[in-house]
Amino acid sequence: MHPTEPHPARRPARLTAVMAAALLGLLLAALPATASTAPAAAGRHPVLQVAQRGPTTAAAGTTFRNPLNTGPDPFMTHWNGNYYLTSTQGDRVAMWRSPSLSTLLATDPVTVWTDGDSSRNQHIWAPEFYRFGAHWYLYYTADDGIDDHHRIYVLESDRDDPTGPYHFKAKLAPPNHANDFAIDASILQQNGKLYLAYSGINQYQHNGLNLAPMSNPYTVSGNAVAINAAGGCPEVREGPEFLYRNGRTWLTYSTCDTGKPDYQLWMMSLPAAADPLVPANWTQHQGAVFSRADDHGVFGPGHHAFFRSPDGSEDWILYHAKTTSAYTYGNRTTRAQKFTWRADGSPDFGRPLALGATQDLPSGDPGSGNYWINDDGRSSGPGGISFGGTWNSGTGCGTQCFWGDDHWIDQAGASATFSFTGTRIALLSVRDVGNGYAALSIDGGPEVRVDFYGSPRTGETVQYLSPRLPAGPHTLRVRVTGEHDAQSQASFVSIDRAEVYG
Repeated sequence: MHPTEPHPARRPARLTAVMAAALLGLLLAALPATASTAPAAAGRHPVLQVAQRGPTTAAAGTTFRNPLNTGPDPFMTHWNGNYYLTSTQGDRVAMWRSPSLSTLLATDPVTVWTDGDSSRNQHIWAPEFYRFGAHWYLYYTADDGIDDHHRIYVLESDRDDPTGPYHFKAKLAPPNHANDFAIDASILQQNGKLYLAYSGINQYQHNGLNLAPMSNPYTVSGNAVAINAAGGCPEVREGPEFLYRNGRTWLTYSTCDTGKPDYQLWMMSLPAAADPLVPANWTQHQGAVFSRADDHGVFGPGHHAFFRSPDGSEDWILYHAKTTSAYTYGNRTTRAQKFTWRADGSPDFGRPLALGATQDLPSGDPGSGNYWINDDGRSSGPGGISFGGTWNSGTGCGTQCFWGDDHWIDQAGASATFSFTGTRIALLSVRDVGNGYAALSIDGGPEVRVDFYGSPRTGETVQYLSPRLPAGPHTLRVRVTGEHDAQSQASFVSIDRAEVYG
C-alpha cells in the first residue's frame, strides 16, 4: 500500500480565474517566449491535451484548488467548525485542522501520536478517526519494520477533541486472524452495531476485504468474514469506506496496486436491514466507479474517504491520486471533489478533476481569501510575476501544469519574482529529471535552497511553502542557481503557479 519501493510479487504493495490588470498583461506580453529553444535535456514532454481548470469568473475566496495535502491515504471529517484531516506520514499520526478547505495545505500539522513500542512504531499508515460518545477513536496500522507484520490498532482520546491527546487502547484482531497481516481499518455502522472493516489475508487475496463484529469501538467480538469483491485486477481489495443513504449501505473500496496508474474504486451495496456478516447479502456493482482520467492528468485515484459540507447539504469524496502514469508510490497527493446521487439511489462520483481545477468551496465553508497566480501573470487576486533572464515558456507540460503552461530556464542568476498580498504562499511546478536547484527568498531575506529534481516527472508538485508572514504585501523570489545534483541531467527550474493564503 505505501512503501517507497515495490514489494515482492507475492503481495503487490500499496504503499477560476480573474484576469490580472491590463497593464500587467501588456508587460508580460513583452517577455521572451522561446519555448521552441528548450533543450531536450530539460525533459520537456510533448504537448498534451490541456484539461480545463475551471471557470475564469469564479471569485477568489469562494473557491479552492487541490491538492489539500501532500500525503496519501487521506481521511477527513468536519466537526465543530473545522475540517480535520489525516494522511499517511509513516513514523507518526499527524492531523491538519482548518476552518476552510482552501487553507488545509497551508495549515501546520499537529502530531497526535507517536509510539515507543518497537512492535508498532514503523510504517504507520492510513489513520482514520471517529467520534463515539464523548471520545474520539483513532484507527491505524503499523508494524515493526516488516511489512507482513502490519496489524491494526486503536487509540482513545482523553477529551472530546479529534486532535487528542490520545492514549493507546487496543490491538484489533479477529480470533480467526489473530496473527495475520491487516491494514486499512474503517468502521461500518449497521443496525445500531459496529463492525471492523479492513484489508487483510483471506481466501481471495492477501489484501482482501474482511468484516468483523465489534462489541464497542475498541473490541472485536468475533471472527472476520471474507467478502469476495470484484475489482478488475487480481491484486488487492483495500481501503473500505461506507456511505449510508435511502435504505442502503454502500461499500466502496480500492483495487489494483496503488503504485499503478489503474488504481481505482469499485463498489458493493447492502440493504439497511441485512446482516453485513453474510457475504451473500452484498450486491456487487459491476465496473469501476472512479478511475484514471488521462485527459485530466489524473492517475491512480483511490484510497478515499467521504465527508459532508459544513452545512450538511453536500457530499464530498476525498482521495489520493498522481500526476504521472509511471509505476510509482511517490507523488500521491490528497484531493477532494463534490459528488452527487443517481435516480436509482447510487452515488455518482463522476470523473477525477485535474489537479489545480478551480472548484467552489463546500456549502457553508467560510473561505479565506486565498487565490492563485499563474506563471503567465494571470491571477485571481492581487498578485503578479516578473522574470529576470531569458525564460522559456510554452504549453509542453499540458495536463501536468496549471492552465497547461509553465516557464523554465537553466540560466544561473535568472529569477522569477511573485508579488502577492497575504500571509503565506505555496509554489507548485514540475519536478523532472533535468531539473536542478533554486534559491528562494521572501521579501529579500535569507535564501532557502530547493531541489526541483524529480523522477519520474510530476506536475503541480508542491516545491515550497513559505513561513507564516504578517498580513500585507510580500514578494517571493526564485533564483536559478545553475546547479544540480549527480542524479539530474541538467539544472532547469520550472515556474507554474503560486497559491496565496490570506
